[in-house]
Amino acid sequence: MQRYLEETRMLDYNDSAITELIKRREWKSFSEFDRIRSIYNFVRDEIMFGYNIDDDISASKVLSDGYGQCNTKGTLFMALLRACGIPCRVHGFTIDKELQKGAMTGFVYKSAPKNIFHSWVEVYFEEQWYELEAFILDSKYLKNLQVANPKCTGSFCGYGVAVKDFKHPVIDFNRNNTYIQSEGINQDFGCYDSPDELLKEHHQELSKFKKFAFRYWGRHRMNHNVKKIRNK
Repeated sequence: MQRYLEETRMLDYNDSAITELIKRREWKSFSEFDRIRSIYNFVRDEIMFGYNIDDDISASKVLSDGYGQCNTKGTLFMALLRACGIPCRVHGFTIDKELQKGAMTGFVYKSAPKNIFHSWVEVYFEEQWYELEAFILDSKYLKNLQVANPKCTGSFCGYGVAVKDFKHPVIDFNRNNTYIQSEGINQDFGCYDSPDELLKEHHQELSKFKKFAFRYWGRHRMNHNVKKIRNK
């Protein structure tokens, strides 16, 4: 288990902002189960759903931004878990871009690659691995998205969601797996010890122009769309 507790460049859990957060929340004094659940809820609901400048930013940068998506919120989640003695790893995938439609609109959606890099975090607890993905969307955003689509009672794909049961997705951790985008997965890259190692082998394939456009224009449009849903 030791390799699932190590600090890395991206999992920089000795950063002062991270250590101060852990001390303030008193997570290390919690039982192991409550530690995992409390950290999970923090990352899900206090780090807003949004799009950072890149996937390879550090956990401390995600915390500073105050928002993130699957890969970046996962990095922060892993750093907090490891700092509190909880072994974890990352599982890489791609998802169909249809899952992002609504958050992505217009030219941004049309120019996006069909396969979008994705990951979730797997946590080792009580001698088994739990697959945790539903920390990606903050509860306020998801609730408002459900309110905006009152007639949807089955599966839903779009706005950062891909689930079979839109009204009752499994998003709370209680010794169970949680999912919010899993129905959009179309490639499986397997498990890696850290996001650093995953990104060495797999990452979002973009031309230099598209990468520049996403960083300085596209993601801001996407964040604007997400905020419109959250603030309704």
